[in-house]
Amino acid sequence: MTTPSAAAPAGDGALTLGLFHLAIKTGDLALTRAFWCGVIGLRDVPRPDFGYPGAWLACPQPGGQAIIHVYAGGPALGGLDHVPSGTAAIDHVSLACAGYHAYRARFVAADLDWREFLVPGTTLWQLFVYDPSGVQLELTFDGASEAGPPPDMGEARVYRAGRSFFAAATYPRQPLLSLHGETRHATR
Repeated sequence: MTTPSAAAPAGDGALTLGLFHLAIKTGDLALTRAFWCGVIGLRDVPRPDFGYPGAWLACPQPGGQAIIHVYAGGPALGGLDHVPSGTAAIDHVSLACAGYHAYRARFVAADLDWREFLVPGTTLWQLFVYDPSGVQLELTFDGASEAGPPPDMGEARVYRAGRSFFAAATYPRQPLLSLHGETRHATR
């Protein structure tokens, strides 16, 4: 087994900068906002109009980043008849990244499926992909700093909130293990 530093592709321009936000699905937006703001001490910050209810909640210091994104309505249902609770209410983990097209190339090389998005009214570009456990990752980029074409918003590639595209049975195990330099098969 190789070490993480030895297995990471060098010089391709893909760079994870840190945690961008955590997204939570809710059946009660007012109550969820009251908890995160009233108890935890976050504050509401402007949120783009995604066409469904939600909130972006940030740390209270000046310039505090929106670390908790909450959404309700149809996308929070995700095809179910109820909004999940417990850890199932955590929809995705968002990482701040640079090197949009380098990440796309990594997804292609690993035979991973992904989706793309332009956040309305912002310069944010996004890529969505799943880890082997079905945890959805949102990689968020400052589009103004990225070279190359913007995200593909075509029907086959655009991200739709609440619509999973994870397929455990066809997850590309061997291409991913090979790219990482893994010489043995990981346990299922």
